Amino acid sequence: MTSQGALKEKKNNFYSKVEDEQISDMFEVGAHFGYRHSKTHPSVENYIFGVKNNTEVFDLEKTRGLLDKAKDFVEQLGREGKTVIFVGGKHPSWAPVEENANKVGAPYVVGRWIGGTITNFPQTKKRLDHLKNLREQRESGEFAKKYTKKEQLLIDREIGDLEEKFGGIVNIEKIPEALFVIDPRKEHLAIREAQKKDIPVVALASSDCDIEKIDYPIVANDSAPASIRYFTEQIAEAYNKGKKEII
Repeated sequence: MTSQGALKEKKNNFYSKVEDEQISDMFEVGAHFGYRHSKTHPSVENYIFGVKNNTEVFDLEKTRGLLDKAKDFVEQLGREGKTVIFVGGKHPSWAPVEENANKVGAPYVVGRWIGGTITNFPQTKKRLDHLKNLREQRESGEFAKKYTKKEQLLIDREIGDLEEKFGGIVNIEKIPEALFVIDPRKEHLAIREAQKKDIPVVALASSDCDIEKIDYPIVANDSAPASIRYFTEQIAEAYNKGKKEII
């Protein structure tokens, strides 16, 4: 077979996989696109189907298998009443991470991961309790009785700062049992803390990520908003399904 014929057959084989409904959904959100071939990490090479215009194209059948494993794990966590923190530091992940975490009652971090969130949890818990206390005092009208307008303004600024850093995890009472991360390359600090505490990590990871130490990698596009939203919804739905069947 000529090289052109082989390429055509390869292309036809790829698009024939799209007939599968789940794979078709992933294809529609652009989950199959990675980064330039030059950025590919060796750990993801087994999940690459080919290269198109110097961009890696993922084998979505393999991605589906990884996703199913991750969903089974997260569903079991929900069933056991365990906590998963959803983590999305890159801007396209903020909305889908916050929205889906809120839907299923899971804690979340959007924006910058604060060092020591897990590894120095006693200190983190003090800051969470302080935030809750300030919230309660403001809502009760206690500030107006105790402080001047200038002092109230300063306290409001403190609340705003704490909300930005810890608002999504304010109700956690202990170290989480797992993390769900968008882009492990971006969230290396969170992953490092999880590994120090032997906390499993589920991660949506593109072709530039090292997935060797990720417990449940999902190799797919981790930059396109539609792709991020799709996989975040899949994980959230699996977690919620498990919560409805709590042991």
